[in-house]
Amino acid sequence: MRRTIVKYWAIFKTQLVHSLSYPADLFSRSLTIVLFLWIFAHLWEAAYASAGQERIAGLSRRDTLWYLMIAEVIVLSRPRLAGAIAEGVKSGSIAYLLNRPYNFLLYQAGVGLGDSALRLLCNALAGGALTWWMVGPPPDLGHWSLVLPAIAGAWAIDFCIGAMIGLLAFVAEEVSAFEWIYSKLTLILGGVLVPLDFFPGWLREAAGHLPFAYMVYGPARCFVSPDPGAFMALFAGQLGWLVVLGGLLCLGYRRSVAHLNINGG
Repeated sequence: MRRTIVKYWAIFKTQLVHSLSYPADLFSRSLTIVLFLWIFAHLWEAAYASAGQERIAGLSRRDTLWYLMIAEVIVLSRPRLAGAIAEGVKSGSIAYLLNRPYNFLLYQAGVGLGDSALRLLCNALAGGALTWWMVGPPPDLGHWSLVLPAIAGAWAIDFCIGAMIGLLAFVAEEVSAFEWIYSKLTLILGGVLVPLDFFPGWLREAAGHLPFAYMVYGPARCFVSPDPGAFMALFAGQLGWLVVLGGLLCLGYRRSVAHLNINGG
C-alpha cells in the first residue's frame, strides 16, 4: 500500500514540476479569471441597481461576486483529461500507457491533480485579490478548512466524468463533441454563469441534485453562506455521486480496454 501511494505521489510531483515549467500558461489562466470577474462585477452591479435591492434570492452583490470567484476557480483549474486521453488513442501512445506497471486511471488522476493544483492556487490568488479589492473581504475566511475538501470532492467528480468521456475515444476516437456538451452543462446546471438561486424553483430543484451542482454550486454557495449542515449535505451528495460515477468509470474502463484489445489497438 505504501509503495503504491509513493508511486502515484511521484507522478503527482513530476506533473507539478512540469506545470511550473510553463509559467505563461499559468499567467494566461490567471488573466482569464481576472477578466471574467471584472466583467461579472459590472454586469451584476447593473443587475442589482436595476432591481433596486441589496439582496436578490438571498445573495448580496458581494456574496454573488465571491460565489462567482470560487466557481471560476473550480472550472478554470480543471485538467483537460478527456482530450488528453483521446489524443493518446489517436497517436497510439495509449498502448504504452496501458502496458506500464501502474493503474491507468490512477496515473491519470496523479497527472491531473498535479496539473490542477498550481492552477487552482494561482487562480484563487488572482481572483481572490481582485474580488477583495472590488467588493471587500469574503463572508468568513475561517471556513476555508471546509471549502477546500469540498473543492477536492468537486475535482474528483469532474475527474470521473472527464475520464469517462475520454474512454469514449477507445470506441469513437473523437470526443470533442462530448466535451463541449459536458462543458455547457457545467456552465448552466452547475451554476457557473448564474447561481442556481436565481433559477426558477423547479429548475433549481432539479439541477441541485445533479453532479454539476455538487461540482460548482455546492462549494461556492457554502463559501458565501457557511453552515455546518449545508457542508455535511454537500459532502454526502459528493460522496454519493463519487460512488456512482466511480463505479461507472471502473466498468467503462474494463469494457473500453477490452474493446481496444479486440480491435488490435
